[in-house]
Amino acid sequence: MFHFNHPEVLWLLLLVPPLAFLKGRRGLAAAVRYSTVQTARDLAGARRSQAGKWLSALRMLALGMLIVALARPQIVHGTSEVEASGIDILLGVDVSGSMEALDFTIKGQPANRIDVVRKVVSRFIDERPNDRIGLVAFAGRPYMVSPLTLDHQWLQQRLEDMRTGMVEDGTAIGSAIASCVNRLRDEKAKSKVVILLTDGMNNAGKVSPLTAAEAAEALGIKVYTIGAGSRGEVPVPVTDPFGNRKLVRARVDIDEATLQKVAQMTGANYYRATDTDSLSKIYDEINTLETTTQKIKKFEHHSEMFLWAAIPALLLLGLELFLGQTRLRRLP
Repeated sequence: MFHFNHPEVLWLLLLVPPLAFLKGRRGLAAAVRYSTVQTARDLAGARRSQAGKWLSALRMLALGMLIVALARPQIVHGTSEVEASGIDILLGVDVSGSMEALDFTIKGQPANRIDVVRKVVSRFIDERPNDRIGLVAFAGRPYMVSPLTLDHQWLQQRLEDMRTGMVEDGTAIGSAIASCVNRLRDEKAKSKVVILLTDGMNNAGKVSPLTAAEAAEALGIKVYTIGAGSRGEVPVPVTDPFGNRKLVRARVDIDEATLQKVAQMTGANYYRATDTDSLSKIYDEINTLETTTQKIKKFEHHSEMFLWAAIPALLLLGLELFLGQTRLRRLP
């Protein structure tokens, strides 16, 4: 398949005939210029009097081919039909200080919640290559880590950089939901989903979780909620006034009733993840629930053909310059 990547540039070709016409009205460019008409008449022969005509023709032809080159002609080597999702997903992840609690594991070794969440979310992103996915971190306020994107390699890099302490501490669940809903409200996707993970209770922000859920419900946005963390007291690293890090036992409460209500209002589900395995299964289940596909055409490979027009154009300009120094030359 042959096509132009910038076909609008071809409109410039319409300027070539008027330029040639205006140049023709001025008469042929003189091959040699003399101070008297009589001398020019004596020396002008039929063959040499065409010098200006030929050189002008070469220049106009070169101009036309340069315009074609600027339009970027391409040959597409086939197309393929692929299954693509019509789902936009925003991942809301709690990055408050309590996410440093060491009650999860990675390969049998103790790990904090945020590290495990990054690992599980990364796999979730890999398994949905055709979704637009964005990432919102929140603590005392929400922070947009990545807008909705199909560039999952860049998204994975942003996820890897996500840490606790990115914003002031706290747990602004309502504001995080509201931020995600606001980002999704004008999108045209068939299905719009928020997956919000937290290990605490709403204690910051200006929007309550239920108010944000009402907005999501009105806009047809599902909000899956995940409560992360084992029950009871857990080891949490803290820094004392002297800058020393140590582990203390602390209890982190999750407002499960509110999270359940948010999910219920928006037609989604609430989950409780008490360890790494259960967290992985939760994202796997959401991955299975939120699946719609549509067939789209996708160009697989194309070859740039602009050189096939640019090189001849440059050769023609070079030819014009060369002939201008021979018997067809013009002297001022």
